[in-house]
Amino acid sequence: MTAATYQYVDLPDASVVTTRALLAARENIADTIEARAMMCLHGSAGVGKTLAANVCLRELQDTKDEEVCRITFRARPTARAVRHELFAALGLPGDPPRHPSEFDRLLLDSLASQPRTLVVDEAQWLNRETFEYFRFAWDNPYTQIAIIFAGGEGAHSVLRKEPMLSSRIFIWQHLTKLTLAEVQQAIPLYHPVWSKADPETIAYADRHAAHGNFRSWARLTAHTLTALQRTGRDRPDQELLRWAFSRLG
Repeated sequence: MTAATYQYVDLPDASVVTTRALLAARENIADTIEARAMMCLHGSAGVGKTLAANVCLRELQDTKDEEVCRITFRARPTARAVRHELFAALGLPGDPPRHPSEFDRLLLDSLASQPRTLVVDEAQWLNRETFEYFRFAWDNPYTQIAIIFAGGEGAHSVLRKEPMLSSRIFIWQHLTKLTLAEVQQAIPLYHPVWSKADPETIAYADRHAAHGNFRSWARLTAHTLTALQRTGRDRPDQELLRWAFSRLG
């Protein structure tokens, strides 16, 4: 995966910025994998949970013999759905077994065959039953897995309500919005269009539209680039940004 594929929108010249949260995630994920443990990376939408996990795991894949399996849920899954997602993520041959006990045995044998990290994205969709299934796989003494749950605040809430689950989480990391000081440091590095902007203009954009949220900054950057192309200006200003704001709703 290239850096561009980590971004919310594909912006030419956009960069992954090494914020303090990303540095912490890199360390936390590495420690979780080293311990063969489970981690919860959670925060509100657009703060960079998936990006942080992808960037850090790509670095680990390049330096360690570690297979990373990514699983994403778009609706509330059942244990049966988790089995089928694991079957697909592990690339197992043939048809999935029909009986749960046979299915579980196949998955556990595969998870015991080599070290793997499971990245469960959109983990806020999981409920107690499905979290318990991952705990069941992780608790098996023969499996060699680390699990990274990346999700919204709902994932944290469900895990915290279940002592059997929360007591097994090795590291909790809460990603938050960027402060204005972090915005002033990070956004000029995020895209060249902001390296030309005055600090007051960046603060104006953050206060009125982006609010320290990287996904919002990505959308705003795309519309700002369009505005610059259409007006022929060489840098964003407040008038141009107000046009971009009108597209954000």
